[in-house]
Amino acid sequence: MYQKSDPRGDSPVSIIGAGIAGAWQALLFAQAGHAVTLYERSDAEMTLATSHWAGGMLAPWCEAEASEPVIGRLGIRSLDLWREHFPETPFNGSLVVAHARDRADFERFAKLTTGHVRLDARGLSDLEPSLDGRFRDGLFYAGEGHVEPRKVLPELHARIEAAGGTIKFDCDADARDLDGIVIDCRGLSARDEQPELRGVKGEMIIVETNEVELSRPVRLIHPRWPLYVIPRGDNKFMLGATSIEAEDTGVSVRSALELLGAAYAVHPAFAEARIVEFGSGLRPAYPDNLPRITVDRKIAVNGLYRHGFLLAPALAELTLGYVQRGAIDNEVMRCV
Repeated sequence: MYQKSDPRGDSPVSIIGAGIAGAWQALLFAQAGHAVTLYERSDAEMTLATSHWAGGMLAPWCEAEASEPVIGRLGIRSLDLWREHFPETPFNGSLVVAHARDRADFERFAKLTTGHVRLDARGLSDLEPSLDGRFRDGLFYAGEGHVEPRKVLPELHARIEAAGGTIKFDCDADARDLDGIVIDCRGLSARDEQPELRGVKGEMIIVETNEVELSRPVRLIHPRWPLYVIPRGDNKFMLGATSIEAEDTGVSVRSALELLGAAYAVHPAFAEARIVEFGSGLRPAYPDNLPRITVDRKIAVNGLYRHGFLLAPALAELTLGYVQRGAIDNEVMRCV
C-alpha cells in the first residue's frame, strides 16, 4: 500500500483553512517540530467554516453501511488519534434504532456493518433510560464516539498555538504568496484549482429540552437518509443530517419537518423542545465521495464529504508521513 517518494524536509509549513481538516494538519505538523502558520478567512468563531455546522460523529463502523472500506480504515485510525490527543473525547458508543415500519432497512444496516452488538428492549433501556419502551431492540456500536465541533475546534486551535504554531484569522491567504510547504485545506473554496469538487448540503437543527437525556448519538433508520440525535450538553441536542445535492445554505421546510419528525420519533418529549438554531453547511466532495491528498507544487487535502471529523486526524498523519518520510498511501494520495 505504501511507496516511497522524496520527502520535503524541514521547511516551514503554511496551511490554508482552519476548519477540522486544516486544524489537524497544523496540530500534527507543529507537534512534529515544524514552524506552522495556519491561515483562516473567517474569524475565530469559524462561522464560515463547514465544520461549524457538523455533527462531529466519530462512527467508522456505522458509516460502513454507505461508504467504501477506505473510510473505515482511516476512520478507525482516527479514533486512536482522537484518544491520544484528546483523551477527554466521549467514546460512549452510538445506537442505531428503527420503528417497525422500517424493520427491513434496520436489518440491512445490521448486515452491512460490523462492530456492533444487538440489544433487546431491556438492554436498550439500561443503556439509555430515556428510550425505555420506545424500541424493541437496537444496535450498539461500543467503539464509536462523538465531539462537539464548536468546542473542539477552539481546543484544537489552542493546542496548535501551545505547540508553537501561529494562527491568522480574518486572512484570505493566497498559496502563491506563501513560503515553504503549503497545505491547502480550503474545502469548496479550492474549486478555483479543483473544479471537480462539489458541495453537498448538510442541514441541522439544535433544540433544547430537559425532558430527554442521552449519553451518545442515536441514529434513527430512515428510508432516504440516516437521521440522528446527538447530545450537545446543557440540555441541547443536534438533529441532523441531510445530504442534499444542492449548494444553497438554507434549511428547507421539508428538511426541517424530517429532522423534527425524526426527533419526535426517537422520543415524543422532543415535541415540546425549544428550537435554538437552524443551519446548514456545504461539505466538499469529489465525484467518488472519497477523500484525496493531492501532491503537486503544494499539498491539497480535500473531499472529506460527510466524514470531516472522522477522517481529519488520519489524513493529517498521512500528510505528515509524506513530508517527513516520503510515505505514500496509494488509496488516498495522488502525486501530480
